[in-house]
Amino acid sequence: MMKDDRKYEDDNKFEGDLKTADNAQTEEVKKAGVFARLKAGLTKTRKNIVYGIDTVFGAYDDLNEDFFDDLEEQLIMADVGVNTAEDVLDDLRLMIKDERIRSTEDCRAALSRLVASKMNVPDDSYDYEEGPSVVLVIGVNGVGKTTYCGKMASKLKNSGKKVILAAADTFRAAATEQLIMWGEKAGVDVISGHEGSDPASVIFDALHAAKARHADILICDTAGRLNNKKNLMNELDKIDRIITRELPDYKRENLIVLDATTGQNALSQAKDFSEVSNITGIVLTKMDGTAKGGIAIAIASELSVPVKYIGVGEGIEDLLRFDPQAFATAMFEGANDEQI
Repeated sequence: MMKDDRKYEDDNKFEGDLKTADNAQTEEVKKAGVFARLKAGLTKTRKNIVYGIDTVFGAYDDLNEDFFDDLEEQLIMADVGVNTAEDVLDDLRLMIKDERIRSTEDCRAALSRLVASKMNVPDDSYDYEEGPSVVLVIGVNGVGKTTYCGKMASKLKNSGKKVILAAADTFRAAATEQLIMWGEKAGVDVISGHEGSDPASVIFDALHAAKARHADILICDTAGRLNNKKNLMNELDKIDRIITRELPDYKRENLIVLDATTGQNALSQAKDFSEVSNITGIVLTKMDGTAKGGIAIAIASELSVPVKYIGVGEGIEDLLRFDPQAFATAMFEGANDEQI
């Protein structure tokens, strides 16, 4: 190899290394930006939890039973729930023993790691975003399902995916119009029916449109239904069966949207819906409006279903993929952050 050839090769390698470094730096900046939005969106919860956690960890030098009793009380006040709080503290005691933790500072870090592990999001949780897939969005009235569908469609369209929206909420006044507005904003097609028409028929038409138009992802907005209304829940089961029958080879995602401000009631809703639908993920909306965001820990832990997205504001950029470690860090390790 000639000297000039080696120099050319070395220059290319140097430029390649710079590009790799720039990409890594860009990714770090992007992550930092997401974390900043997460912390800002969770201000109410952070103030509530962090203040309480600070009080407990600052009041004790020893990790005794009084310490654990006070810590449990703070977790319950943050809407982690009695069962989950007890489970977390039992595991924390084992970690303290196994890792020979002595200081409250190390205990606090262990608590953060433990909580993150209980909210684990599997590596394949977002595979459906590559398509072809059908996403069924369910939940009770007023939790933000239609808004979530619109925001998600916009995000996926911006990432280069072909998306179709199905307006299967044919009961709520102006629900279809709202979704059509989101479709126009996102630049995606919307399949709809007449007000009061059979939601299952809208889904049926949308399934065939998705296949004919080679859509990557079909997002189906459904009517808000109370979990104690048997006929509406049966309708949901019917829709689920139609999707399975018509597009058996498509990836499936059944997302339940829950309003974080309703606390433990959101957990009850998720449990009831899981009896008629194979829930694969959870969307927690209005996290910025609650001081008890610990419900995310309770839901992920008790249902063994991952929280996949959280809403921390009104903008499209405020719909975030759920990062358990970032969430736990924001909740339990951000005590000295000036944003609190």
